[in-house]
Amino acid sequence: MVELVVVAEAAAEAAEVKMKAVYKVAGMHCASCSANIERAVGKLDGIKSAKVNLTAEKLYVKGDFDFKKIQDAVDNAGDFELFEEGAKGLEEQEIKKWLIKLVGSWALTIPIMIIMYSEYLFGMMFVPMNRMTIVMLVLSFPIIFIFGFSTVKSGLKGFYKLYFSMDSLIALGTVVAYSTGILSYFMEITSFAGVSGMIMTIFVTGKYIESKAKGRASSEIKKLLEMGAKNARVLRRGKESEVPIEEVKVGDILIVKPGEKIPTDGVITKGQSSVDESMVTGESLPIDKTVKSKVIGATINQDGILYVKVTKIGKDTFLSHIIKLVEEASGAKVPIQRLADKVTNVFVPVILALSAITFIVWLLILDADLGRAVGVAISVLVIACPCSLGLAVPISLTVGSGMGAKKGILIRKGEAIQTMKEVKTVVFDKTGTITKGKPEVADYYSVRDTRYLFKLAGSLEKLSEHPIAKAIVKKAKLKKFLEVKKFKNIRGKGVEGVINGKEVIIGTEVLMKERKVSLKGFEKKIISYEEKGETTMVVSEDGKVIGIIGVADTLKEDSVDAIKKLHKSGYKTVMITGDNERTAKAIGKMVGIDEVISRVLPEDKSKKVEELQKSGMVAFVGDGINDAPALKQANVGIAIGTGTDIAIEAGDIVLANGSLEGVVQGINLSKATFGKIKQNLFWAFFYNIIAIPLAVGGVLNPVIAELAMALSSITVVTNANLLRRKKI
Repeated sequence: MVELVVVAEAAAEAAEVKMKAVYKVAGMHCASCSANIERAVGKLDGIKSAKVNLTAEKLYVKGDFDFKKIQDAVDNAGDFELFEEGAKGLEEQEIKKWLIKLVGSWALTIPIMIIMYSEYLFGMMFVPMNRMTIVMLVLSFPIIFIFGFSTVKSGLKGFYKLYFSMDSLIALGTVVAYSTGILSYFMEITSFAGVSGMIMTIFVTGKYIESKAKGRASSEIKKLLEMGAKNARVLRRGKESEVPIEEVKVGDILIVKPGEKIPTDGVITKGQSSVDESMVTGESLPIDKTVKSKVIGATINQDGILYVKVTKIGKDTFLSHIIKLVEEASGAKVPIQRLADKVTNVFVPVILALSAITFIVWLLILDADLGRAVGVAISVLVIACPCSLGLAVPISLTVGSGMGAKKGILIRKGEAIQTMKEVKTVVFDKTGTITKGKPEVADYYSVRDTRYLFKLAGSLEKLSEHPIAKAIVKKAKLKKFLEVKKFKNIRGKGVEGVINGKEVIIGTEVLMKERKVSLKGFEKKIISYEEKGETTMVVSEDGKVIGIIGVADTLKEDSVDAIKKLHKSGYKTVMITGDNERTAKAIGKMVGIDEVISRVLPEDKSKKVEELQKSGMVAFVGDGINDAPALKQANVGIAIGTGTDIAIEAGDIVLANGSLEGVVQGINLSKATFGKIKQNLFWAFFYNIIAIPLAVGGVLNPVIAELAMALSSITVVTNANLLRRKKI
């Protein structure tokens, strides 16, 4: 039955993988673009969900999908291009494309500006007034219909597909402005032909600067991608050869020399060395590695030669998981973004309507001439672009998640960034979180033969995977273990089994009392061990105590300092542990914890977290495996671990470094990132609140309006990049 369940779970997991796809999308400019793509793809039969990451320019699809249908849907949503995941160099192509448009547009715009302002600048006219319009039409035509063709095409397509975006506003504004030049030959109307070219050029300039800034925002992701080794030295059939990393297979033996990158994830089969894992953990000190040690791809071998058996390749490697998490984090939906999304979804249609109303009011009510009314309407169109609103959140998340990845802090869920500012209490698991998780036998007492005590204890604990069991087995130093029958693991309390026909129990005082084993005469010994912060394990044989073993788990070097920093920031700290009260309080006192909750079974930790949540929001810090329920229950779950053992799916924030300093840094990074999000949303809303009324009132001419619009987006992106200067 168990095997059937495992097979069923594996099949379900494989099916889930087949129902997911990631595509690269080129040509998106704003939140309206991404919303249009999500809406178009989401309508397709079989699609369960479609989510776009604007800054990473990726489309995540779930469901029963067909690439051609998705491609058609994306094409119908605007002037976008869809590529299979893995397409390289698209960002560089996008920047290059905008650069070509930029150079071409300005080459024609500079003459337009000189001609338009020649009398003002030089006291003379280079082109006679009667020929001015035709020259403006000729010079502006390639700017709008060649360099700006994709924008015009996408914008006008939006009108008959009803997928409005920023391109819709720019396309309508420039085409209407250009049309006034033609109409001026047939009626009394001011020509905005030259202005139309200038509007498109400023738009192109803004897009080029924005694409460069977005590139800087995702620079940490690019650095992660570049970290992977390009080649590997493989040992096959006794011969050593160098092959591209793409040709490496699971099970291959790799030879890694000092100073070289470890090509991919694996296990050391021969050799010993120290490995620089700073790219994963943010920890600057190298970590010693020996046979059976796990190693991570892209980390650097320091001194000895290592023979590594490949365990993971390609998308399954730890580095690939990190890159995936960072990209997903940058596209996460933070609760505060809902307001921006709601505004963006209705923004373009509202502005189109407002522009039309403005035109009518100026023409019919304010009795302005046709040219003046058209000019004001165009100003409203080009100034009210939703770019800055759409970029405010994702660009900040991109920079923040990239900074975190560099320090081994992986933000899995964007919600955590906003929730963290409301957290008042930080709850810690003890073993492996506050302590090193590598306990050692510190004290022991035997009623008779010490060797016999450890022979029984070592043989029984050999069947357990608990860190305390491993410490006892290590201390026993047995070459041959006794046969154990009827072994049973009593979760959170101890173990029991039958050895040589006798019932042997190793566990806590609670377990002994449950099994009716008398502890009379041993109480003082137990108390003395526990007051030193040791976990006491009582060993009984056939209902009688034959010894006591005290196991100590030392504190991590920075635990005390990290708790002090949290107190300084105003957080209450709590430790939850399965240890008895005396041991728990001893550890809590050493580290400076405010409150200690002891004798809590693993399955009950989430209930304790729920109780603490009655007094305010709670962050829980645990190892990400045994503490998964508590991590899920907490308002913010911080999974702490090291290297490939990290439980990536457990927490909202995942720390690759086992250091508690990472908890402080993770909290500080969340606050700093959310601070930038609030700043950016403020500037985006503030800009539109001020700019739109000015445009409606006719204060801004179309060129100044377009310049202001471009500057708003650049301001938001630049402000997000300033997050890098923040010390966390």
